[in-house]
Amino acid sequence: MSHPASLRLHSSSLRYGARVLIRVNDWIARALLTVAAVLAFLLSFLVCADVIGRVVFNSPVKGTPEIVSGSIVIILWLQAAYAIRSGGMIWVDAVHAHFPNRVQRACEVFGALLGIAFFGLVCWGSIDPALYAWRSNEFEGEGALRVPVWPARFLVVVGSFLAVFNYLLIAIERSRALVSGAPPPPPASEIKLEERIA
Repeated sequence: MSHPASLRLHSSSLRYGARVLIRVNDWIARALLTVAAVLAFLLSFLVCADVIGRVVFNSPVKGTPEIVSGSIVIILWLQAAYAIRSGGMIWVDAVHAHFPNRVQRACEVFGALLGIAFFGLVCWGSIDPALYAWRSNEFEGEGALRVPVWPARFLVVVGSFLAVFNYLLIAIERSRALVSGAPPPPPASEIKLEERIA
């Protein structure tokens, strides 16, 4: 028979571990968002240089289409985890906002479960193409610049895995609110990510 003090200690340890895991996840999401922003900023200079080179000097920057196409995929998946965690993912609340609190929480849990299923399938379906691109040393582009494909392919795997994890966190948060009957959280535009984990 377990002692009540040991059960409280175990429960406290689990809560502390969960908070640490959430903080690490949120730190990773912010770090990846920062990398995506820097990459998008640098990419804008490349596109401007390509346009100026093409129009003014009749000599575009070689390999720009290949770099841009790969970078857009990378930027998208780098910011997916933050978009989900901060509540910035697409959300239609025209009908949802008129439901009672518990029905709203149930809809949010259902939406999070759909997100888990969708991004889980994306993650699962992206593993083999990423491994193939790595093993076969697959490149995109011809001539002046050939860009390896495997970084973008592996980032789809990592980004979709982080998306699944963040939807799982949302499903747990909303399930707890569903059981307790808590009021709806404020819109994502009114809160900071740090306040979600406090």
